Amino acid sequence: MVGRIRALPGRRAALIAILAEGTGAMPGCLSYVVAEDLADPDAILVTEIWRTREAHAASLQLPAVRDAIVRGRPLIASFEPLAETRPVAGVR
Repeated sequence: MVGRIRALPGRRAALIAILAEGTGAMPGCLSYVVAEDLADPDAILVTEIWRTREAHAASLQLPAVRDAIVRGRPLIASFEPLAETRPVAGVR
């Protein structure tokens, strides 16, 4: 999955800090990348690769993820899902 999040003006760094917390403890998550959009000072791109859709859905119930959502939501101006993907090749 690839999504674009626009933070409230001047709040991107704070939102990135929240998104980056605890990213290693999500069962079924093969990759979770948070990146600054170089064309927009308030935008963030998030790329996630999951073993299954169910693993992703289950991750949304993890206490750390739920807490991050609660803390991050007030910093978000908008969210746009860009693509749902299926990886076929890559490097680790």
